[in-house]
Amino acid sequence: QVQLVESGGGLVQAGGSLRLSCVVSGPFSRYVMGWFRQAPGKEREFVTAISWSGGSIYYADSVKGRFTISRDNAKNTVYLQMNRLKFEDTAVYYCAADGRRWPRYEYDYWGQGTQVTVSS
Repeated sequence: QVQLVESGGGLVQAGGSLRLSCVVSGPFSRYVMGWFRQAPGKEREFVTAISWSGGSIYYADSVKGRFTISRDNAKNTVYLQMNRLKFEDTAVYYCAADGRRWPRYEYDYWGQGTQVTVSS
């Protein structure tokens, strides 16, 4: 049973930073990992993905230059460093594992989500 547990969400002022973490049980080093988000009243959207080795990374245009994804295979953890946060980044952020269609589709496992709220 693969489980994903996110942490690090919270309330931050616009322009501030947060770092999300996602710890994964299972064969983490083999997984493509992704982050997604869902704002109230909107569909879930792709944010970023990282290959199993970390050698390939992809960002949605809306976060490029502000967010950084990374992973530590020794700790079974993927991170999302979010800088220069904007009000429109407010959403529930989800970690996803084992993406089978790079970079944004067919993820098999999902976390429960962590709330990020950016005050303007």
